Amino acid sequence: MAGHSRVPPVWSRDWAGFPERDPEPPVSDSDQLRQTLLAMDGRGYPSYKRLARSYGFDGFTLRVDHVQGDPFAAPSRFRVLVGLERAGFLASDLEQSSRTIALRDYLARQFDLGCRSASRGRGSGKSGSLSVARCGQEILERSSVVFSEDHLEVRFLVGLPARGRTILGREAAAMLCDALPPIVDRALRAQSLCAEELREHLDAAEDADAIRAQLEPRGLLAFVADGAVLPRRSGIDDRPLEEEVIAFESPESLRVEIEAPHAGPLVGMGIPRKSLTLIVGGGYHGKSTLLQAIARGVYNHIPGDGRERVVTVKDAVKVRAEDGRRVEGVDISAFIAGLPMGRTTTGFATEDASGSTSQATSIIESVEAGAGLLLMDEDTSATNFMIRDHRMQRLVAKDKEPITPFIDKVSSLYQDHGVSTILVIGGSGDYFAVADTVVAMENYRPWDATEEALQIIREDPPTRTREAGDSFGTIAKRRPLAASIDPRKGRREVSIRTRGLRSIEFGAVEIDLSALEQLVDPGQAEAIAGALVFARQHHLSSASPTTVEALLDGVEEALETRGLDVLSDRTVGSLVRFRRFELAAALNRLRSLQVERDVG
Repeated sequence: MAGHSRVPPVWSRDWAGFPERDPEPPVSDSDQLRQTLLAMDGRGYPSYKRLARSYGFDGFTLRVDHVQGDPFAAPSRFRVLVGLERAGFLASDLEQSSRTIALRDYLARQFDLGCRSASRGRGSGKSGSLSVARCGQEILERSSVVFSEDHLEVRFLVGLPARGRTILGREAAAMLCDALPPIVDRALRAQSLCAEELREHLDAAEDADAIRAQLEPRGLLAFVADGAVLPRRSGIDDRPLEEEVIAFESPESLRVEIEAPHAGPLVGMGIPRKSLTLIVGGGYHGKSTLLQAIARGVYNHIPGDGRERVVTVKDAVKVRAEDGRRVEGVDISAFIAGLPMGRTTTGFATEDASGSTSQATSIIESVEAGAGLLLMDEDTSATNFMIRDHRMQRLVAKDKEPITPFIDKVSSLYQDHGVSTILVIGGSGDYFAVADTVVAMENYRPWDATEEALQIIREDPPTRTREAGDSFGTIAKRRPLAASIDPRKGRREVSIRTRGLRSIEFGAVEIDLSALEQLVDPGQAEAIAGALVFARQHHLSSASPTTVEALLDGVEEALETRGLDVLSDRTVGSLVRFRRFELAAALNRLRSLQVERDVG
């Protein structure tokens, strides 16, 4: 399966609130559509606006929701609706959440394959394109394919053909009346699909969800099945490496067996839920690759990805240093206190955070959002935040150093707040003294180095002084102010623009998403942009501000009960379900954000 496009699309939306959706357009038949298009041949592009209605085809309905203004504008929005009886999918696949999401994901991929095979240049600009939102390696809930009580709906984009601003009616008729019906028949009917491939796709998702449900009761943070393929082809290609692959094999001491409903008993490495698990080893031996697979294990993966049975608890959050990010009203005093000139850190705010303050902030924000597992890699961490060795402690006394390193807080973070940590580290053996489990990677093969690490500590005890007390400290609640989450720009009440996974232009300010490593699909960024508007309108009151936690709960409840469509006033197929942690991260990186804090 193909990964994400290398050049992610730019997405924008402008609307004035969330009005009622337009009434259903009148219905014509496919012959009328063909005749209408042929009659439009040679006319000016605005004539295409007459297409906005529904058309009955043999076996499906084609609905035109929006027609683009010219061939260079964003493509027109279309929908295909197929009755459930004709689609012919099993009732059991539509009643169980895991299988239904996987079925929608699979159908989106099949429809995409058909669109790509039928798309070709038919004039100027985007003329001749048929497209549906692309899917990556993860199985995700998408708005491109939805089920209602009586039909299956696919939302896609069409570049209506024109040469300049002159309609190519014959080409349009060939696209919509000749090329589209076979795509619908091959991609959206159970009898036309490969039954084995479909079953494997659905089974993979259901197995992953079943494994994830067993982790917490068994005291595990993650499970990595034997035989998993963790390395990726490149930093811009998330597909599995094909050459010189070394399959994962669990150390005997960490090996567990987990039952999956379709794959049966699976054997692999179980990472126990304790305070700190270290991943160590030489450079290029697979430490970061293992951590990345664990980070992506919060999502289900397609068959053949290699990580289908790498499963992580759903509340795992990857954090890192992030020089230059904005911070608003976060209590980072657990890590940083006593700044020069009396600057407070109980409600820390800055427009330009350092590596250490940004990493401390991200940890506190993640716990505030409900994280139960932190994932960190020393390669993307601030050195002075992670460790202060005994020589530096001798040179710079504690009363002159405001930073309490993470090594001295990791145990109390677990004891006080139940938050575990998995940390990749290769440069500081002092962490052996606070680690519960040590996994060493050697040529992409793990072994349990816990006892060896403890023996080193016994033979060569740390000489550094612990710089923290026994308590971690409280996580103060923050209440975003509604007026500070402002999507307006100029005369537009709501102006949003996303650039792939890089950023969101929210009103007049930009949200930098580049450090959110568990954001995997551009559609998630689009959905997060809509969720910020939704939260502003439905869960924030200027008279009584709600907490960040309550805001996230409210958005999640709306998504569970009403689906992704709640995030837009239009029927769009580009939205993808996100996690609460990435929504919180985007909110916290909104440079206009202001908060009230609960004190005491």
